[in-house]
Amino acid sequence: MGAVLFLFLWGMVPQSQPQAQSPGARRVSSATLLEGKQIFASSCAACHGLDGRGGERAPDIATRRGTQRLSDLKLARIVDAGVPGTGMPSFHSLGASAIKSVVSYLRTLQGGGKSASLPGSPQKGESIFFAKTGCSDCHMVGGKGGFLAADLSSYGHTHSVEEIREVITNPDSMRKAGDKIVLAVTRDGTKYAGLVRNEDNFSLQVQTVDGNFHFFMKSDLQTLERQAQSVLPAGYHSALGSRDLDDVISFLIHSARTSKTAPASGEADQ
Repeated sequence: MGAVLFLFLWGMVPQSQPQAQSPGARRVSSATLLEGKQIFASSCAACHGLDGRGGERAPDIATRRGTQRLSDLKLARIVDAGVPGTGMPSFHSLGASAIKSVVSYLRTLQGGGKSASLPGSPQKGESIFFAKTGCSDCHMVGGKGGFLAADLSSYGHTHSVEEIREVITNPDSMRKAGDKIVLAVTRDGTKYAGLVRNEDNFSLQVQTVDGNFHFFMKSDLQTLERQAQSVLPAGYHSALGSRDLDDVISFLIHSARTSKTAPASGEADQ
């Protein structure tokens, strides 16, 4: 299966289209969502991203209002027949059942299926996020927090409780291929750990947890170690505890639901 599964948005979605089916209006089985997620990952993510928010080759199909207003039937028809004259081919070979699964999974990326009760307390989760655990040393929510890792302000809008739990408990599984985490030690023994923002054969720019940028000539470094793990420390969820973890997850989802900028784009998987 090829790359583009929903390349039909630019100028093709009339604003008069009926509102999409309410996410809470029907229940979708976990098996259906899993099938849809697998197909989306293999057939759509190369162009639209794993979160459906677009890229260089295809548009945002998760937060774009025009797409959200399309009915499930309309989306299924487009996937099935394609759009002549565009990069959107027919995926009739998937079959009606698989196409329905993809559409159902797309709804979760659009924020559907997130109306279930929260597993913990958003208020306690906020305190944990900004004080107890140091999440905000790297991540930002609602304009507050660090700059090293992703802004999580809208993350809970397009990710379920279990998806967020998986990222926290197994952060390396979601680490982006382009991320380079290093520990640079200068000749006087000073250590700088963070993300590589720029690098060539002779120099290196690292952004540390406090958000500051540091420029080094490689010849001036005592050692430069490449780290294999995510920015999120290994075993972080164990130190957090299951109850605190539920509270943090609830805070992220609640923040996304109540934020005026929740539908806006913004990645978070770091």
